[in-house]
Amino acid sequence: MSNKVALVLRFLLGGIFVWAGVVKVMGPVDLLVSIYGYEMYLPETLVRITVVVLPWIEILCGIAILSGFWLETGLMLTVGMLSVFIVLTGQAWLRGLDISCGCFGSMLEEESFLGSVQFAFLRNLVLIGITGWLLIRLRRGSG
Repeated sequence: MSNKVALVLRFLLGGIFVWAGVVKVMGPVDLLVSIYGYEMYLPETLVRITVVVLPWIEILCGIAILSGFWLETGLMLTVGMLSVFIVLTGQAWLRGLDISCGCFGSMLEEESFLGSVQFAFLRNLVLIGITGWLLIRLRRGSG
């Protein structure tokens, strides 16, 4: 039973990251606007590199998780990304920023709680829990 749960969670997690990455590749301006919405005052070069590179890292991690090829690497990179996403959405929530998280494009997120930083923060906590559980199972040799 536990192997089936792990497989379902792998497909869910991998699918989420492929979807999020593809949406960002198709709408880089939306991602750029979302990053500016966090009011982090990052160097322009770093913001632009993030807009170009982040979606492809998400897609590659999603594919690794879905396929099982480089699974541990995909899970570890996903933990790293989710850690950053938790910090970003958490600080935005604490600062009371009323912005879309930028996770899945503006179509899904505009004027919706699903696109809020509050929901994104909580969703990222759940996703990092799932990712951590999958990584622990993999390292123990059970999945």
